[in-house]
Amino acid sequence: MQSHTPGTRFMKSVLLASLAALIVLPAHAQSSTSSNSYQIGSSLEATADPTVPRPHTKPCVVTLLSDEAFGDYSNKPFTYTPPSKCPGPWAKVVFTGDLSIDAGVQYDRTGNIFLGNVDIYFGTTAEPLQNQTNTWHVERDLTDYSALFKSSQSGFAAIYNIVEPGLNSFIHGTFNLEFYPADFANPAPRTFDAVLPIPNNSNGTFAIDTANPVLSQSFTLPTNIESAYLDVFAQSQNSSGEEQWFFCVPTSLAPTLGDCQDTSFREVEVAIDGTPAGVAPVFPWIYTGGLDPYLWTPIPGVQTLNFKPYRIDLTPFAGQLSDGQQHTIGISVYNAYSWFSTDAVLLLNEDHGSKKITGEVTKNTLTAPNPTVDNTVSINSSGIGGGTITTTNSHNFTISGYINTSHGRVVSTVDEVVNFKNVTNISLTTTPAEIQDEVQTSTVDAKTTTQEGPFFTTEETHVSYPFTINLSDTFLSSGDVPQVTSIDQKYAVDHKRTFEGFPIFESHVSNEVTTQDSTEYVLSNGGYYLGPSTGQSSKQTYIYHDSNGGCYNRTITAANLELTNVKDQKDCHDYRVR
Repeated sequence: MQSHTPGTRFMKSVLLASLAALIVLPAHAQSSTSSNSYQIGSSLEATADPTVPRPHTKPCVVTLLSDEAFGDYSNKPFTYTPPSKCPGPWAKVVFTGDLSIDAGVQYDRTGNIFLGNVDIYFGTTAEPLQNQTNTWHVERDLTDYSALFKSSQSGFAAIYNIVEPGLNSFIHGTFNLEFYPADFANPAPRTFDAVLPIPNNSNGTFAIDTANPVLSQSFTLPTNIESAYLDVFAQSQNSSGEEQWFFCVPTSLAPTLGDCQDTSFREVEVAIDGTPAGVAPVFPWIYTGGLDPYLWTPIPGVQTLNFKPYRIDLTPFAGQLSDGQQHTIGISVYNAYSWFSTDAVLLLNEDHGSKKITGEVTKNTLTAPNPTVDNTVSINSSGIGGGTITTTNSHNFTISGYINTSHGRVVSTVDEVVNFKNVTNISLTTTPAEIQDEVQTSTVDAKTTTQEGPFFTTEETHVSYPFTINLSDTFLSSGDVPQVTSIDQKYAVDHKRTFEGFPIFESHVSNEVTTQDSTEYVLSNGGYYLGPSTGQSSKQTYIYHDSNGGCYNRTITAANLELTNVKDQKDCHDYRVR
């Protein structure tokens, strides 16, 4: 019986990467011509995600790019002009994208769309299917960014996709902005006065790695800032295996296990002028070629096709940022060593009754991460062994500040408890086989209290990213690697707003994908190709409800690479969010 060796283990880093794959469909798989409809029996991308709720006013639609083909590493430029028939203010602004990939073989690809250097879409693409064009639809509510759309400016789409021998699928995309005029029944909400990109250049996202650990941008900002927020994206990339950062182990174990290094803890750190100002968890996105492409046909992972940015409240720093001096926002990813594609948007509300406010930060207890690692993994000279790696980190901090405004002194306090825990169980057997199970919990409990005179409001948010992976690889003497995988991936957010302790608004969102598959990576000419799928099944459930009567609850299921069912909860099929 063949024993485990470090050389055999090293193949794992190849298998964990996103793979170019030919998804072999069942002979009776059906096709569909619409990216907005469900086709039972189809292998086209399908998600349970709701569309952005729209008002009933007639929108003006501005097309950014129409049926643009992506087959190289060049940006696709466009020029944006505000819609003359819908001059604003707008009740809603919605980005839409309709994408497709030709039948054939191709990697999943990262996609970004920038307008005025602001990232208005960030996601990844689907894998191609064997004998039909794969299609999908994405949307994003950009109403908060309305200030960005008031003037003409340039933009570009970046979906870097190589077409060459062995990779023959072009990606196509049509991208629009929908502007819904406000009326009496659909008033325009208050939106941010300034929408400022980080980085503010035409190069797109910033690659955070060991050599370039910090994305920074300096600003001289308005002198009347009332509140400030940062929307941040941090997407792990494939180089050196950090795409699946949640599989990373202590650096001393990485070569033996074929895993990435620096443990399984990653976190976004935000600083203002070098002082810690906020943190954001990194969501464990898995792309459609990740681990086993069959897992994600036709249901992709949570947010795989359409990432959500994480919003950090920087309002306690409003007085400092309003002092007329230059300030630098710094963004880093703790433990990132290879490549995190990162960008952010600074969002500001201004005091329109004053040209100049004063204020300062009065308390800041946020410190740098200090993760702990408990490692019991032991491997003998034959490569047999196992154990558990438990990686934890926690923050419990308060940041408070005040500003003197045209309507009096306003005090803002952010209290957060941020917890991360990843438990990795590893077993190396004489089969030879490797079993690696991951149970990760990542939570944020955030409370922002705003006091103005004797009155106070609170915003409370609970964010949770529970994540479980069970992965088993068997290393055959032929070099082939049968793999069995199951995954449970969830995104959940509870939000509550109160005034003087009385509830004003509450909402809950939950998005969960479970999937499993057995396949085999077949060694051929020094590389691997994907064998057939066995026993594939998956399910996504998306739930939303709020105190205004908004309700959405949809479950979709798939088996053997085909959509099998779409079910809405009775009396909760209409997405009525206010």
